[in-house]
Amino acid sequence: MTLEGENEKAKSAATQECPSTEESNAALGNDDPSTPRTDYPSGLRLTSLIVGLCLAVLLVALDNTIIATAIPRISDDFKSLNDIGWYGSSYLLTTCAFQLFFGKLYTLFDIKWVFIMAMAIFEVGSAICGAAPTSEALIVGRAIAGFGSAGIFQGAFIIIAYSVPLDKRPMCAVAMVTAIFAVRIPKQKNPCKGTSWIFYLNELDPIGTVCFLPGVVCLLLALQWGGTQYSWSSGKVIGPLVLGVVLLAAFFVVQVWKADKATIPPRIFRQRTVVSACIFTLLLNAAYFAIVFYIPIWFQAIKGVSAVKSGIMCLPMILSVVIFSLVAGGGVTVIGHYVPFAYASCILTTIGAGLITTFDTDTGHPKWIGYQFLFGAGVGCGIQLGIIASQVILEEADIAIGTAIITFCQMLGGAISVSAAQSIFGNLLWNKVSQTVGGSSNIITHVGATDLKDAIDPRFYDRVLGAYNNALTETWYVSVALAALSTVGVIGMEWKSVKKSAAAM
Repeated sequence: MTLEGENEKAKSAATQECPSTEESNAALGNDDPSTPRTDYPSGLRLTSLIVGLCLAVLLVALDNTIIATAIPRISDDFKSLNDIGWYGSSYLLTTCAFQLFFGKLYTLFDIKWVFIMAMAIFEVGSAICGAAPTSEALIVGRAIAGFGSAGIFQGAFIIIAYSVPLDKRPMCAVAMVTAIFAVRIPKQKNPCKGTSWIFYLNELDPIGTVCFLPGVVCLLLALQWGGTQYSWSSGKVIGPLVLGVVLLAAFFVVQVWKADKATIPPRIFRQRTVVSACIFTLLLNAAYFAIVFYIPIWFQAIKGVSAVKSGIMCLPMILSVVIFSLVAGGGVTVIGHYVPFAYASCILTTIGAGLITTFDTDTGHPKWIGYQFLFGAGVGCGIQLGIIASQVILEEADIAIGTAIITFCQMLGGAISVSAAQSIFGNLLWNKVSQTVGGSSNIITHVGATDLKDAIDPRFYDRVLGAYNNALTETWYVSVALAALSTVGVIGMEWKSVKKSAAAM
């Protein structure tokens, strides 16, 4: 039988075996599709679900913050200052590249088991990182962990979307594994059991995936290599950059061609708020990652503290993100609108990032605590709003892929930001130290961030420290610009109420 004949047979089987929308609603206890759902879990079941998701997302968040704090110490142990960007971007690269893939998996298969699979992959990658004997092994482990994390973060939001009414989601979304095994999660409109593997393969959009994954990887590799390992005019940078652009262009052509069967159905991007939320989320997270990955280096290199203490010194920013994400979530739940908090996020993040760029070798506790707290407040206000905005606008059947798109933009922003910041920081550091100590500048790039004092001639140490500080603070100008530009995304968002949308669902 030909491939076309097999495919038609699979589609016919799917049509016969899959329940209709009405049957799916009936299975969920909702006979009338126009009637709002009332079968959401509550009480202990809902509490255990939220706690389980919190623990799962905590693992992903902890993985990001731990590596950011540990990078200077790792660079000392492996003598790999040039690999600093890779420790972050290898994780973000795979997280970003597989977001849409997991979005499609969540659309087609049982949400619970896709989530558990993502957790298992993440743990395997984390184990490799813990046992890594070399810098290269650590980078590989980070990439595998990133693959798993791609399904965890968006999976938590998707589970929340199917377990909590829309007007209550802003609070639940900020609080995200054991409960995942015990609580039954309502299924979406999945293709049903018994259909041909050809049908599943086509539903996963293999052509689009083959274009998208290498396209993102090529683009991020070019950004990572450009200006650090190779010059921007090198064929090793231009080649991946051009190939990445071509593959991503081909991906978008495939999406238009496949229409509703695409990884990203074009109807989703006809929603103005979704596009605006993508822009806002990408730029805000890019601004955040440019600072969160390099501020521990500032504490360890400039202030001379240990990795553990630098983690403690980053707490004002981390706690502020958590506190103000709760404030924003509660505020959206109470007033119903998310746009005011998005504007507050842009303003506070821009001001906070601007103040952080004023750090110098003599900056004291009041400033680095207060500036971090203000920056974290801005990020916290906006960190979940892109997902909330998309869920207000999209139909329930599109929530999984919509969440995947927003999460993809979050990770893409972080990946691009870390790669670009590494390139900028590496060039600035080499140039500034060269102006200070001449030929000894090569030593800086081959020692860890906390080994400066032992590697530099005491006569030049203060000047090198000043050059190191300036390289970091000038790298953070990128964060200021990105935070300010995120306002463009907010301007395009529709003023929709989560309360009215919830009543209509």
